[in-house]
Amino acid sequence: MKIWIATGGTGGHVFPAMAVASELASRGHKITISCDGRVDKMVRDSAPKKSRIVHIWASGVGAKNRLRQMYSLFKIGVSAFGLILRFAFVRPARVVAFGGYASVPAVFAAHIWHIPTFLHEQNAAIGRANKFTMRWVKTLMTSFPDVVGIPKTNTRVVYTGLPVRAAFLAAAGAKIPNKNHLLITGGSLGAQILDEVVPTAIANMKNKKIFVTHQTRPENVEKLQRFYAEHKIHANVLSFIRDMASAIVDADLVIGRSGASTVVELETIGRAAILVPLNINPDQAANAAAFAKLGGGFAIEQSKFTPRWLESTLTELFDNPTRLEKMAKKSLVENTAAQKIADTITK
Repeated sequence: MKIWIATGGTGGHVFPAMAVASELASRGHKITISCDGRVDKMVRDSAPKKSRIVHIWASGVGAKNRLRQMYSLFKIGVSAFGLILRFAFVRPARVVAFGGYASVPAVFAAHIWHIPTFLHEQNAAIGRANKFTMRWVKTLMTSFPDVVGIPKTNTRVVYTGLPVRAAFLAAAGAKIPNKNHLLITGGSLGAQILDEVVPTAIANMKNKKIFVTHQTRPENVEKLQRFYAEHKIHANVLSFIRDMASAIVDADLVIGRSGASTVVELETIGRAAILVPLNINPDQAANAAAFAKLGGGFAIEQSKFTPRWLESTLTELFDNPTRLEKMAKKSLVENTAAQKIADTITK
């Protein structure tokens, strides 16, 4: 079967798409992947062998400048027209989109040619691009059991989970090390609020026998290294963590943002966490709330994430390792998302 996978924008869209592409390729299906230039290298590095990669012209429409919005819509329109022509000659049997504006052209082209189309929503609140394209989609697949904001359409909704990379699946259910190891990660760009609050909270703790792995922006590495050293806190400060699965396995507790990939990676391995959603992103707030509902940790608003609150919370958690173990077990969710999505697509 010829299957077209549409992705782009960020790693949060690309990595789940590539996990599904690999699963489908292993079943003998012929895969074509469309993406925009921002993630072209990421896709080429992780796409299954023998898959075709098609570059499309697209970018987000979230800019405040009206001219930029119009330009982004123009690029999406041009790409959609190009794929309509392409599908006339090389028509896939299925189109699978993983959200973001880079997936809109493929969904629209599939709608024109009446190709069965499937959409995957990463977050616990549906994104704008997915909400827009749902009118042309046969099936919406979700990462969380409950997703906020799904419009009322004839689209079938199926809970599949969010696919993760093989390294996270291999680490599923790993026991916490009980070594007072704290992992702080704000994503690829870091998070200023974590850099400001977490070191201060740890410095104020009476028991500083905590080993910290802190991922931050490159320009903040030296500053944080100096702060931890001055306060005699054992810390490894990095601008990038190449093997995030191992970093989570080695941690007793994680503090981070709540992008969908981060939350599902924590659930796949099973780790307690303190999640601080980006305050301008309702998707992250919904993701964090879903994680907290499992009993795996805390979802706290950025405005309430203070050194005093965090000092008290960290002290309580690290003084009660049994509680951390219980939280880790509650957070654990079996991840068979790639197989479920592949089954749904190929039925």
